[in-house]
Amino acid sequence: MLTVIQGPDKGRRFELPDHEPQLIGRSSEALPLTDNAVSRRHAELTPDDGEWVIRDLESQNGTYVNGVRIGGATRLRPGDQIRTGQSLFVFGATESTDPDIVRVVGSGRLEATVERTVPSASLFGGSGNDDSLILAEPEPRAAAADHLRIIYRLTSMLSSRVESGDELLKGVLDLVFAEFHPERGCIMLREEGGEGAMRAAAIKYRTPPADPQEARILVSRTILQHVVDKGEGVLSSNAMTDPRFAKGDSVQQFNIRSALCAPVKFRGRTFGAIYVDSSMVNYTFTAEQLALLNAIGQHAGLALNNAELYQQRLQTQRLAAIGETVATLSHAIKNILQGLRGGADVVEMGLKKDDLHLAKGGWGILQRNLDRIIGLSMNMLAFSRQRPVEPELMRLTPVLEEAAQLVRTVATAKKVAVLVDIDAEIPPITMDVSLIHQAVLNLLTNAVEAVEAEVGVVTLRAFYRQGTERPLVEIAVIDNGPGIPASKASWIFEPFHTTKGAKGTGLGLAVARRVAEEHGGELLLESVEGKGATFRLRIPADLAGSHDPGATAASRASMHGKSQGGGHGGENVGPR
Repeated sequence: MLTVIQGPDKGRRFELPDHEPQLIGRSSEALPLTDNAVSRRHAELTPDDGEWVIRDLESQNGTYVNGVRIGGATRLRPGDQIRTGQSLFVFGATESTDPDIVRVVGSGRLEATVERTVPSASLFGGSGNDDSLILAEPEPRAAAADHLRIIYRLTSMLSSRVESGDELLKGVLDLVFAEFHPERGCIMLREEGGEGAMRAAAIKYRTPPADPQEARILVSRTILQHVVDKGEGVLSSNAMTDPRFAKGDSVQQFNIRSALCAPVKFRGRTFGAIYVDSSMVNYTFTAEQLALLNAIGQHAGLALNNAELYQQRLQTQRLAAIGETVATLSHAIKNILQGLRGGADVVEMGLKKDDLHLAKGGWGILQRNLDRIIGLSMNMLAFSRQRPVEPELMRLTPVLEEAAQLVRTVATAKKVAVLVDIDAEIPPITMDVSLIHQAVLNLLTNAVEAVEAEVGVVTLRAFYRQGTERPLVEIAVIDNGPGIPASKASWIFEPFHTTKGAKGTGLGLAVARRVAEEHGGELLLESVEGKGATFRLRIPADLAGSHDPGATAASRASMHGKSQGGGHGGENVGPR
């Protein structure tokens, strides 16, 4: 099975036939993907004596297995992650949510009577079982200590997790298997908006099933509905002696002799149920185990409720952030529009008076504000974009010289010197040219705006050096402005924080840092108040490898730590 976990087709699953190669790409014979970032014939999956091999078909962006770009044929193992374009796949059978694995069936397929129940608020309950042998339980004091240990482990596990509900429940099921030793088990959750419909959120086997038929878990509708509707745990051990199973159905086939089912519940809400069963002859789960599973279900219900509250809080925070962002941008755009209106008024006045000199003055105002709104739009797009980095092997010098040339007009009008010092030995590096250009332009623009007219100097310096772990290219923007106070340095890279007042939006430095991190690098600030500031943009320049646009934040953070190095000269940027 190939499951898409990231990209335009997220959630889709593709079954891989045992004896037929499969093509990943945009051609008609390939898997039906909507990802436009993959090549027409991107990669090929080939079965090989029960295993699968993947090879890249000389695609433009390459094929990655577990974050490493592959060259030749690579043998796949269950759980391997494959990236092509914007799509990330998981290869192999999964344990999770195949709706056909767990089926809730009625009296026609499977039935079981409710022998013993435990209300969700009770600790112990139930009566004797005359049909089955109950294995010896520890004496009450030892059993209580053992149960307390299990609840402590469960509480510790759930209190440290804030991930999605399904991932949380997989951990719960692992704990149940470690303590109860059932043959098979699952956790069923109610479908939102469904009339009694349920889905398998977690599935586990003591021994991996040998074939798809053996993998199926049939859960009694009688038991499941009793647990979910009444909110109390159930112990059933009469499945094999029930006369309704005399016709050779699946209960006889799997020799199901004992089952436990407990509600996943919090207060008055039942999320679903935990179900485990066993086929051991003359053995049944105990009433004490039912009470313990009931307690585990209540803890799981509390954890699911907390996870929902956490997601609701995140959503509230997102909405608040969106509101703050809209307000900030609206204020910035309003100031630019006022400048445009003022310039237009001056141009109109000059035209009415047939005064070309006056009209030219108004046009200058219009041009400056047009440049501001273009810069704001580009930064908004760069900060909010969802497309991956598109690296290519390019020379850095032309990119830096073009950025410096763009700020020279403003610098000349302000009588500020812009110096360029680029090491001629910098080799071509892998980078997204448009993003690096945007980041450097933001740093230079900030520097020119920060320095004092007629005496200000801005230096753009770039050089190549060997770092402690890998080679780096460092781009430094240095100015002799007033510097950045220590009290403001802690939030200078945060979006929408600016020290420019109405002239700034607070996106320039945030975009520059994001670009650095997306290239596996970093953006550092060195500043002494009153003596200027230096921004150092460092990106890896490992010519033997290539940047993986699918790298995780954690791997980039690790890379940042490796790329830490000493400074390289320079005076130091003014208030941002």
